[in-house]
Amino acid sequence: MGQPAIGIAHLFTKHPPPRMLELQPVERRTGLTPETFAKEFLHPMLPVVLTDLTADWPARKKWTIEHFKHQHGHLQVPVVSNNYSKPGKGYMAPDRVISFGEFLEIIESGPTDLRIFLWNIFRVAPELRPDFKIPTLMGGFVDELPFMFFGGQGSKVALHYDIDMSHVFLTQLHGRKRVLLFAPDQSRNLYRHPFTVASYVDLNNPDYSQYPALAYAQGYEVMLQPGETLFMPSGYWHYIEYTDGGYSISLRSFGSIPARVRGLANIASHYVVDKGLNRLIGPSWRKMKERMAERRAGAAV
Repeated sequence: MGQPAIGIAHLFTKHPPPRMLELQPVERRTGLTPETFAKEFLHPMLPVVLTDLTADWPARKKWTIEHFKHQHGHLQVPVVSNNYSKPGKGYMAPDRVISFGEFLEIIESGPTDLRIFLWNIFRVAPELRPDFKIPTLMGGFVDELPFMFFGGQGSKVALHYDIDMSHVFLTQLHGRKRVLLFAPDQSRNLYRHPFTVASYVDLNNPDYSQYPALAYAQGYEVMLQPGETLFMPSGYWHYIEYTDGGYSISLRSFGSIPARVRGLANIASHYVVDKGLNRLIGPSWRKMKERMAERRAGAAV
């Protein structure tokens, strides 16, 4: 890492970092009113698990794997693996397209890194739309943007924040997910790659010698159970592991005008700068982003 790494190491000899990531549990709440939700979580920008938001959703009982197989197994879906973020021609592109039924059989059969993400199944299966409800805790939801996520046991979603800067209500419907969360002010400690909304640090096996600022990151951890909804405020970093094969749905609410502007800027940077340079120079561009992230982290310590 050159000279900046030496400077960082010198700082750490004066102020030793903690041995483990500092993670606290996400609070679980039941019966929140819009006023209480706004005061305690939305305005302070704090995550919370809502245990009763989906109590009256037909999807809770109806959306079984067998139901999806029987009713929608013929649909063609793009699936991704751990290769999704690797530089080169396949950068942020699906591995292949298969039938939904075949994918469900794969995730039923055991551990796999295959996932389906950001799938608006409701465009091709509108009959599913009445099975869930838009939350009334706040406004700003976009009815056209409900997305579903499916993954096999052991599959992982790399650390990132959502590019559109929306508030996200992520409801687990089948299986469990382990989720790590970090507020936007932790971006430098997490080594965000410039011109992206992604980081590639290994939170399960943190390498503090390569990423010394990571030792100062502070975040949250939760095991999301079926029927629970995780509120992730705008700009929150999240890393997700499928503890079991399963699926979830996310509903998105757009808040302030500045957040929407940042979302549009993120989209422009991603599609114009990041994808463009990846097509031109591939792995070299990845290394350049890593060096820029390391310099930013060094300045933050």
